[in-house]
Amino acid sequence: MKILLHSDMKKSIKQSGVGRAQLHQEMALTSAGIPYTTNYKDDFDIAHINTVFPNSLMLSKRVKAAGKPVVYHAHSTMEDFKNSYMFSNQASKGFKYWLNTCYNSADLILTPSQYSKDVLERYDIDKPIHVISNGIDLSYWQASEGEVQAMRARFKLASDQKVAISVGLQIERKGIIEFVELAKQMPEVTFIWFGYSNPYALPKDVKKAINTKLDNLIFAGYIPRDEVRVAYQMADVYLFMTHEETEGIVLLEALASRVDTIVSDLPVFDYLAGDKDVYKANSLDDFKNKLQGLLDGDLPSLSNSGYQQASLKSIQNVGQQYIYEYQYAMGLLKEEKQESNNFFGTF
Repeated sequence: MKILLHSDMKKSIKQSGVGRAQLHQEMALTSAGIPYTTNYKDDFDIAHINTVFPNSLMLSKRVKAAGKPVVYHAHSTMEDFKNSYMFSNQASKGFKYWLNTCYNSADLILTPSQYSKDVLERYDIDKPIHVISNGIDLSYWQASEGEVQAMRARFKLASDQKVAISVGLQIERKGIIEFVELAKQMPEVTFIWFGYSNPYALPKDVKKAINTKLDNLIFAGYIPRDEVRVAYQMADVYLFMTHEETEGIVLLEALASRVDTIVSDLPVFDYLAGDKDVYKANSLDDFKNKLQGLLDGDLPSLSNSGYQQASLKSIQNVGQQYIYEYQYAMGLLKEEKQESNNFFGTF
């Protein structure tokens, strides 16, 4: 059983969760001993598609026409398309229709969380939907003291300077406007946002936030994964002020890094217990109070408990689940062929 792991426009999605997701899939399949290729011209038995571009749909249809099963990974929903770039809200209904078309071209749909499955089950999709985490490489998310000190020096941070970070695209949905507002209210804390989005595609209020000049606010831009690894270790607190997610790979990275984390109180994070695994916030004031409590030592660290939750979604565990999912997809195709043969056998 050889898998085609496929994403289109890889350079464009490199900084996004979808780009990271395929990297995690490659690691998961390697851990489970499942052969794979990323070249659609190679021989393969199952296509596992991650993107929803026109060429992605065309590939799905070609693979189906060749009699091979297609697994479509539903990283995107209409809900997390909203509040991203200019006109995304106006285009969201059309995007939902397109998602229905892409996902219905598959035999099996995989999605990263129970929440995203619940969302997709309200769409016009008639294919089975299974939940599988994007997974996390627990051994990767650590850094040496030397690496941490070098990064602190890079950003000219005093040894006792408190640091709160966020990682992600510079879009409204990720909470960048709230992040900037929090920096305004807490000048004694350094706030650093790692990640980049093309400003020409951003609405005015997001551009205004990104152009905010504060002594304690740094927009570091896109940095490679190996530097993000160090950034988590440098942070006192990770802030995930997102409005909508299908899972949130960066959250798993933060938890694996054992950094104290405050997340938006959203249904997608119900698997994490508030005040036990992470701290959850419902408003800007809530984020501020909990951040202050962690930095002052009034709130206990939850980093070890958060790490335990991340460990349940390890790359190794996810790899074993992929074995089942691919076998399930093969079985669906066999059933479909059998039903087709039975139908034509009646004539």
